[in-house]
Amino acid sequence: MPHPFRRLRRFRFNLPQRIAAALLVLFLAQSLWLISRQTVCSQLWLRLPSLAVGLLLGGALWWVTRRLYGNLGGYTALALYCFSPAILRACADPGPELLAALGVYGGVYASVGVAHAMQGPRRKWRPRITLLTAIFAVAAAAHWIALAAGLLLGLALMLWIAEGRRLQAAFVVLAAAAGALLLVCVGHGFSLEAFCYLFRNSVEDMGPSLDLLRFFSAFPNAGLTVASVAALLLYACLRRSRYFGNTTPLLCALVLFLLAMTGSPGVASLWALPFLLTFIAGVFADAYESPRGRLALSAAGALVLLQAAVCLLSLPGLL
Repeated sequence: MPHPFRRLRRFRFNLPQRIAAALLVLFLAQSLWLISRQTVCSQLWLRLPSLAVGLLLGGALWWVTRRLYGNLGGYTALALYCFSPAILRACADPGPELLAALGVYGGVYASVGVAHAMQGPRRKWRPRITLLTAIFAVAAAAHWIALAAGLLLGLALMLWIAEGRRLQAAFVVLAAAAGALLLVCVGHGFSLEAFCYLFRNSVEDMGPSLDLLRFFSAFPNAGLTVASVAALLLYACLRRSRYFGNTTPLLCALVLFLLAMTGSPGVASLWALPFLLTFIAGVFADAYESPRGRLALSAAGALVLLQAAVCLLSLPGLL
């Protein structure tokens, strides 16, 4: 049997996958409710691509966090994601923000995957580099600053990981970015005018942002705010939490929260949110394995319920 089919046979829809699917169904139900309450219901089909990207981003978040922190870490990140009002609003409004968030998040962790693969045989490089190129193309198609953010953050992490292969790592990232730009050019029919227009607008919109303060002071993000503060305190107090897997999403979230587009309010917080949830999941997963793991698990469950409650309260017409 060919190799791809052997890989497909390994997939199992076991309990972890079922729990993740149930959470995504709750996310889908909230998104559809929000869409149904909007005034322009005749164009519901315009929201379907954004909704599909929102589900895909949630699946990517669960896959990364489960792989890094185990099942409980994956559930924590995905549960908070599924009750994030900013994500739900982005699903209900047709636009490139969620696609850009997927491109940045996927680009960073695909870069990390390529860096780890470069420590092994070359036959494992090609599929991951191809995936990285495709994800960079997604980021570029959504927003040029998303491509720049994913490229620079991914390159920094690759140079950190790929010890002894840093020159090759830099070449791989730049080659993937070049391939992504080529794919976007093909998509625009090699129109130089359209290419320059999109790039110029992105650069003009770039500037410092106060999204960090706006995001954490909003009532619909109350559970996320408390969870973020708790995760930061645990990260500062517990040495076991201060390692690469937790530090990476924290730094990425801070960079994206503080650097935004002045013409697109809220975009930076949306791009930063998957990294913030990854950081929270990683630190909480460490707490779950501590001597007071049951207490930590109970506290995390209470925070998820708090975020779910404020999220449902923020949905128009539900309560």
